[in-house]
Amino acid sequence: MTVVDVAAGGNAYPVRIAAGLLDRAGELLAPYARGRIAVVSEDDVWRLWGARLAAALGSEGIEALPIVVPAGEASKNWATLGGVLDRLLALGIERSDHIVAFGGGMVGDLAGLAAALLKRGCGLIQIPTTLLAQVDSSVGGKTAVNVAAGKNLVGAFHQPDLVLIDPALLDTLPGRQLAAGYAEVVKYGLIDDADFFRWCEYEGAALLSGDPAARLHAIETSVRAKARIVGADERETTGRRALLNFGHSFAHALEAEAGYSGALLHGEAVAAGMALAMRLSVAEGLCPDEDAMRVAGHLRVMGLPTGIPGQAADRLIAHMRQDKKNKDGRITLILSRGIGQAFVTDQVPEERLRAFLRTECAGETITSPASDWRG
Repeated sequence: MTVVDVAAGGNAYPVRIAAGLLDRAGELLAPYARGRIAVVSEDDVWRLWGARLAAALGSEGIEALPIVVPAGEASKNWATLGGVLDRLLALGIERSDHIVAFGGGMVGDLAGLAAALLKRGCGLIQIPTTLLAQVDSSVGGKTAVNVAAGKNLVGAFHQPDLVLIDPALLDTLPGRQLAAGYAEVVKYGLIDDADFFRWCEYEGAALLSGDPAARLHAIETSVRAKARIVGADERETTGRRALLNFGHSFAHALEAEAGYSGALLHGEAVAAGMALAMRLSVAEGLCPDEDAMRVAGHLRVMGLPTGIPGQAADRLIAHMRQDKKNKDGRITLILSRGIGQAFVTDQVPEERLRAFLRTECAGETITSPASDWRG
């Protein structure tokens, strides 16, 4: 078993990674349970894995109290959150209790926010079941729901006390979901680890085809990278943690425009957003064109989108104005000086961003650098 410690807010918690951990959940969760534990899950996950988790907990005399919500990003809303909170209160969950988030990123965000709010904060344990959640959203303590104004705009920082990652849970994950999660793996290479991006180019296909060693390496590398960044900037106050949002300014706008309907998965939006961020960096004279082409080429090979033809630039800009990173009315972006060289900036004027997006929405690509870059 690999154990990665995440230091955040003056405390540390372990992320345990190993195939077969689900069957050891009773042993590993026993210190956090009082003979019973509430488990927030999604219907698809509970149908596939719920009995295994309940049996593992039962082996240690722990009763699983399931709260099951419909799968999909559309469930990450006020109404579902309210229902989960009402059920937790009806079960008599106390501040000293722990809530288990058992599912993908939506469930982790939803259950995490419920844990942050219930009686002003109770314990949280993450058992992520998707590649996206295992490499990214289960670690770091960000919780949220989506609202009419945009994605993840209402939430809280609430770190888990334990994260259990079992790569074997990916065996039943649909191929589209697996590929979407892979976008978050690639992200870590693009932020500050060019060698890891190179590994992705060689081993990404093996990861998606189910190679256990490739999956384990990708998960461990991603979790260590996120732990390092979160430990340096837990609440995104220095700009360091904002790097984890590479591609996300565009992605969240695309998801909002799609209405969180499932027509566009989060990881698919992130893939398109990263390709856009690389091309905008080229347009701003920051990044070699060959790096942007290399990134887009790899994402396409892995079955991920890299463009936004048919979208409306003005509507995307309106969504981007709501981004949590923005300050003083300026849109903040994560751009790149090359693969593994991401940075935060608010120095792209909105009119230039709008012109870039209009060209992209028309299905074209800007490659000529701008002459008045100020970042």
